[in-house]
Amino acid sequence: HEVVVVPYMGHFDVLILWPFARLRGTRIVWDVFISLYNTVVEDRRMVSKYNPVAWSVYALEWLATRAADQIVLDTSAHAAYFSALHRIPEQKLTAVFVGAEEEKFPLLPPLSSKAESEPLTVLFYGQFIPLHGTETIIEAARLLDDGSINWVLIGRGQDEAHVRATLDETPVRNLTWIHWVPYEELSEWIARADICLGVFGETAKASLVIPNKVFQVLLAGRPLITRDSPAVRELLHETEAGIYLVPPDDAKALADAIVAFRNSREQFVGKVLYDKLRPRVDTLSIGRQFREQVLM
Repeated sequence: HEVVVVPYMGHFDVLILWPFARLRGTRIVWDVFISLYNTVVEDRRMVSKYNPVAWSVYALEWLATRAADQIVLDTSAHAAYFSALHRIPEQKLTAVFVGAEEEKFPLLPPLSSKAESEPLTVLFYGQFIPLHGTETIIEAARLLDDGSINWVLIGRGQDEAHVRATLDETPVRNLTWIHWVPYEELSEWIARADICLGVFGETAKASLVIPNKVFQVLLAGRPLITRDSPAVRELLHETEAGIYLVPPDDAKALADAIVAFRNSREQFVGKVLYDKLRPRVDTLSIGRQFREQVLM
């Protein structure tokens, strides 16, 4: 073999493989995907950056970056951040989109016609973590709490208790919260929705990554609202029909985007969006990106 590819999470694997790869004269390509230090310390804030655990995580990640010959992240913005965080030469890093499995998220039939009096269904699914900005979604739901929207939230996580307390204090009409569904059923939930939500957190990580759900919704050909960021601009632009990019942690902007979509819903054609973006996000495209940037 000429290359050893180490997938996420491979911090220890890279260090263990390093001496053997050197003996054989082969390269180590590490698909970092996300920074462990950024996730634990900066994004989810599970420990302070002054905590010895944070120092240990940083040291482990720093060493692993030195053992790898090439490092892969999911966006160019994320790669630039990771380069600065660990003082790695930029030429050692490359970016390959996460993408999604088109066999699990096939192109859905067009949105059916809906009467003006019929509620719009808005779907969010994911972990309740700072990156996702679940509180922003709840606040937007309150701004549009007139019975015209059916809100469906699927997930649980770090911010779950706070979200529950907030909803108990001020309930939202027509809001359904499902703790989790099997991965294979996500496409069915997307099919029931008029529009899907991405992420809205204001953390640094939220500006660096494009979450899986974004690719999944795009492959399904459904409209999407997500936060504007350098990372998402590598793939999307708000001039594309069915795409709405809003500032982070801005419930009013999210609510306004939902209203804007409701007013133009009948003109949305999912296949147009799908045809434009599929060549960049399906499995074959991601494999081609990886081969051209990493293995050639």
